[in-house]
Amino acid sequence: MRNILIIGAGRSATSLVQYILNKSQEEDLLVTIGDISIQNARKLAAGHPNAEATLIDIHNEQERREIVSDSDIVISMLPARYHIEVARDCLEFGIHLVTASYVSDEMQSLHRKAKAKGLVFMNEIGVDPGIDHMSAMQVIDRIRDNGGKMLMFESFTGGLVAPESDDNLWNYKFTWNPRNVVLAGQGGAAEFIQEGTYKYIPYHRLFRRTEFLQVEGYGRFEAYANRNSLKYRDIYGLEDILTLYRGTIRRVGFSKAWNIFVQLGMTDDSYMIPHSEDLSYRQFVNLFLPYSPTDSVELKLRHNLKIDQDDLIWDKLVELDIFNGEKTIGIKDATPAQALQKILMEKWTLQEDEKDMIVMYHKFGYELEGKKKQIDSNMVIKGEDQTYTAMAKTVGLPVAIAALKILNREITTPGVLRPIAKEIYDPILKELEDYGITFNEHFTNYLGYNPDNVGG
Repeated sequence: MRNILIIGAGRSATSLVQYILNKSQEEDLLVTIGDISIQNARKLAAGHPNAEATLIDIHNEQERREIVSDSDIVISMLPARYHIEVARDCLEFGIHLVTASYVSDEMQSLHRKAKAKGLVFMNEIGVDPGIDHMSAMQVIDRIRDNGGKMLMFESFTGGLVAPESDDNLWNYKFTWNPRNVVLAGQGGAAEFIQEGTYKYIPYHRLFRRTEFLQVEGYGRFEAYANRNSLKYRDIYGLEDILTLYRGTIRRVGFSKAWNIFVQLGMTDDSYMIPHSEDLSYRQFVNLFLPYSPTDSVELKLRHNLKIDQDDLIWDKLVELDIFNGEKTIGIKDATPAQALQKILMEKWTLQEDEKDMIVMYHKFGYELEGKKKQIDSNMVIKGEDQTYTAMAKTVGLPVAIAALKILNREITTPGVLRPIAKEIYDPILKELEDYGITFNEHFTNYLGYNPDNVGG
């Protein structure tokens, strides 16, 4: 039997494991599921005759190398920072590798060696990055193959709560790593290009510069800019494009309210708060407000950030229970961001009977035969339950399909790769359609550059 090793048995691996186990009989596969928690690994193996659960401590080099060397292909579902250790093992033992994470500088440095050994190190093959790459390149290549010239590309993705489980004023719940949500946008200004002009949005302005999107059947959304859109010019071959912008989707009104936390400094992760474990939620909020011998925490916050008492933002803050004087942060030496995350997780954690939703939206502006045109393309996927979530489905299925195609030598281009070539994206997108992962396209008026406009 051919051995597929899956390292990491977290929530995002459920659909991945299900797909491979369903194929295991006809493809003659043994699926080894390794995790630091043997219980998690056994839960995913579910007693399947072609599945084995094993304990893997990624920091135990001898144990890790032994398990990796016994496989035909490795799928790493570990946190991104640990992929490189597995990649080095794969390189040494001559084994293909698949991850859903962004290509790090360390991973990219292995490209020539992997290519020389004929190994496929496929990365960025989840949802974002992953499905976004494949669905974008399919349309971009189609436009260029027909003689069109790309003028504008905008792409947005969001992990959201499904409408039937949307029961709070923020219209949001955590569907992925909460820490990433709290820290979103930090580490430098958002960079993009708009009508040929470079644009930058510093973090303190990020959540007040949003774009609106309309998805038929699901209503209106907003998007704020991702940190660096410009690197996609080279990745997608769009060096001469006038507009290139990537962003994160939320429901309308989220960003304006989230900006309150940014302005207060609650999303800062650069310092620790002494005795944070004993702070009440109310005391935590008061840390970021000026002293007053008479005014309440609520009054100081409203006055400082100019929030009217009848503003919906105020209701959103109250809903989070951040003024509670009894509940404590309970985390020793917490950063402001960690404390805020603790508060939010009480209100924004999906319950067992609730569903998540992934929304992706692309805009393609191009010129063909002297006429400017635009294609808008969107995908909406809802989860089945808290095991087979939309996030697990859209991350895990592309990973699983790619791994099997590499193992069967249907994808053979060696080196450190992203799924941007036709030989990769076409068959994977076609198979994803069987699982309901499809895009709806429609033509619209091109909304890009107008020579009558002044400015830029």
